[in-house]
This record gives sequence, structure tokens and C-alpha cells, in this order.
Amino acid sequence: MSVGTSSITALSERLENVRSRIGSCAQRCNRSPDDITLVGVSKTHPAEAIREAISLGLTDFGENRVQEAETKIPVVGRKIAKWHLIGHLQANKARRAVELFDVIHSLDSASLALRLDRICEEISRESLPVLVQVDLGHEATKTGVDEAELWKVITAVERCHRLQLIGLMTLPPFFEKAERVRPYFCRLRELRDELQTSGAFGDRRGELSMGMTNDFEIAIEEGATIVRVGTAIFGERG
Repeated sequence: MSVGTSSITALSERLENVRSRIGSCAQRCNRSPDDITLVGVSKTHPAEAIREAISLGLTDFGENRVQEAETKIPVVGRKIAKWHLIGHLQANKARRAVELFDVIHSLDSASLALRLDRICEEISRESLPVLVQVDLGHEATKTGVDEAELWKVITAVERCHRLQLIGLMTLPPFFEKAERVRPYFCRLRELRDELQTSGAFGDRRGELSMGMTNDFEIAIEEGATIVRVGTAIFGERG
């Protein structure tokens, strides 16, 4: 099904608005907009909407569920964009995730790290960039590694031959007043800095995947290098 001209225009305007906000926020923080990767969260939106976003220059897309991604990534094109898994990864979906995604943001256990590494070896994938999802909000509906268990997962990744630890991710509680989320972003940055000092990221900077439609500017102020924006780009979920 094709996307109408008015829908394309709306998508273009929304995307340009998000890019402008990222640029303005980066400038206020004495950062370069090029330092920040915009991931368009395309969950629940059709392949055609992703194609239109690609035509407008968006290169990175985030999907929450492997099952949904299976219906869209092959249609859009596995190599035409960079695909990020940003939702919880069940162990029984790990093989398909390794096949479909360029980056996994939601590594949340040592056992999952070892499983992903083994699958990479089995399918001859040389490397898989991963971020460890840290649970800072302790909400029952969200997953991630507790701070107390973070080093255990980091150590497991270090034992892996194919996994490449590139950073940390968090999904904090939602607040109507976005400013209330700032402490969570601050804490993730502190954890990243500690790991960076210890050499956990090698010669990489240590990505900070944090910030969504409601709070991505605050995330940028606190050092985000990857922001995951859905509604502000694609509109309300389909």
C-alpha cells in the first residue's frame, strides 16, 4: 500500500523538525549534531513509511519485536538501512535477531550474551555490536540489568569472541514533565564513564542510547549519542 502525498509531506515536516531540535540542542550543549545518531522507531508502522523515511535521508531504524521486524526488514531491504533491536530479546528469538539486526540495544543477561556469541559463530557472523540495557527505573513492565549485576554482564561480553560492546541503553519511567527523567540519564552517563575508564569499550567512546520523543533533548543535554524517536517522526502508532 502506497503512502499518500499528504502523509509523505507530514513525515518530511516531522523529521525535519526533529533534526532541527537535535541540532539546536546540540549547539546549546557545545556538541556537534553529527555526534548524535537519530534512530527512527518504526515499530507498528508499515514498511512503506520506512521507505519514505529512507528517501528523506533517515538511515537508522529501531524495532521492538523480532516478529514484527521479520515482516518488514526483508521487504524494505536488509542492507538498505541500519537496523536496531531496541526491545526486549527473548532467548528463543536470538538467532533470528542476529540474522536481522545490525545492533542490539537490549542485552540484559550474561546467558543471552553467550547465546548471541554462539549463534554468531554458528552463522559465521564476524561481529555483533551490542549495548547493555540498564534497568534504572525498576518498573515491573520493563527489563534490563540491575546496576548490581552490570559488571557480571560486562564480564560475560568480554569473554565473547563475536560480541562488540559499544555502549549502554536505558528506558526510564515516563513522566509528563520530562525534566523528571534527567537523573536517570545522568546515572547512565556516570556508569558509561566508569566503564570507559576501565577500558570496557576498548578504543570506542561508549555509546549512550537514551531519550525518546518526550525527552530526547534532555537526553542530549546529558550526553546521549543515540536517541530513539518514534512518534515525533512517524506520528501516532498504527
